[in-house]
Amino acid sequence: MQPFVLSRPKTLAEAAELASAQPQDSALRAGGIDLIDRMKEGLEAPARLVELRWLGEADREVLRALGPGDEGVQIGALVTLAQLAAHEGFGEAHAALREAAGSAATPTIRNAATLGGNLLQRPRCWYFRHADLVCLKKGGTACLAVAGENKFHAILGGGPSFIVHPSTLACALTALDAQVEIRGPSPRTLPIAELFVTPKQDSKREHALQPGEVLVRAILPKPGPEQRSGYAAVKEKQSHDWPLAEAAVRMSLRSGAMTDVRVALGHVAPIPWRSREAEAVLEGKPPSEALFAEAAKAALGGAKPLRDNAYKIPLAQGLLREVLHRVAGVPLPE
Repeated sequence: MQPFVLSRPKTLAEAAELASAQPQDSALRAGGIDLIDRMKEGLEAPARLVELRWLGEADREVLRALGPGDEGVQIGALVTLAQLAAHEGFGEAHAALREAAGSAATPTIRNAATLGGNLLQRPRCWYFRHADLVCLKKGGTACLAVAGENKFHAILGGGPSFIVHPSTLACALTALDAQVEIRGPSPRTLPIAELFVTPKQDSKREHALQPGEVLVRAILPKPGPEQRSGYAAVKEKQSHDWPLAEAAVRMSLRSGAMTDVRVALGHVAPIPWRSREAEAVLEGKPPSEALFAEAAKAALGGAKPLRDNAYKIPLAQGLLREVLHRVAGVPLPE
């Protein structure tokens, strides 16, 4: 790891200014889990780390807020995954976020990893993480996974890069229709889907933040009547590994029919993947085993697997069916 300067600004405005002064040589640090990993792996060597944990009281309260607000549930960027997993204010309506946070990594990492860092972490693709390989995301001419080992890569929305988005929280927040608030030269609030950038838009980036911008919080809209949600993941090592696939679902049950349905899949695409096809199958209809199977098939209908990852299609379908059964209260078939 190369030497660096550690800056501890007192305000968000000062942090943004420090980060934007030399954007190629500066990095914002919250929990620092992924950032320090990348520095150790020789992928990045920022000359300056801008520490967000030492902000003044007013800005620190924004970044650490967790609870109801005027617009909905406010979740500051410095809230840890452990805090999200243990938050008693998340009932059935926001259960997907609590379950996603509690499934990520290990207890030690969850105590340090933050909402902001989890959303903005970089891909875990082994070609990207190898300091000596120049893949498409590092300025090369091709995604090395296409002809290489691609067991864990994208089956939906891939190309020209086939990374999968590594954020567990992003899958749940997509299903919950979250928004993110960004501070910088021109403060803005975005739907969570607009935070992420596909490889077709820019093969070198995963998010839409510009130099000098800081993600300060996520906002969950106030839940509708009878809203419920859920999340599940499948991993090779279920205790602490990266997911092979994730599924998150939100719906309301009114007069026996599913409404306001949202379906999101994770670790199957370069961005958190909202399936409008599955939503269309489910919206306005009574829950049933047959309907859930149809929705799962629709969700993966556009999958284009690489040589080694076609197994993700039935895996994601089965996982989505499981979450739909649980959230809708329909017993799983024996």
